[in-house]
Amino acid sequence: MTDEQRQLVIQDATGEENTDLIDAYLEIAKTRLLNRLYPAHPWKTEVPSKYDDTLIEWTVYLLNKRGAEGETGHSEVGTSRSYESASIPDSMLKAVTPCVRFFGGGE
Repeated sequence: MTDEQRQLVIQDATGEENTDLIDAYLEIAKTRLLNRLYPAHPWKTEVPSKYDDTLIEWTVYLLNKRGAEGETGHSEVGTSRSYESASIPDSMLKAVTPCVRFFGGGE
């Protein structure tokens, strides 16, 4: 999936019309996903297609949370909000299994 296709899906999911804002949050989510997926390979720049849905989910999460970064609890007129973290929550990070390679000596 291309970034343009991802952007359209995100636009449909959030109702956000500012494509520059979507691009910025898509890039943040992409960087975090790549850092999680390839912790020992910072030169990797492409998200594998199997993580397209995850990338979109993280971008939508970040877009929907903007303005309330780091909020841990909030109640107002029957509406309650809380967030696990100021970034991608641990429960969402678990969807990505880090890929590492051991370069050991010996055999």
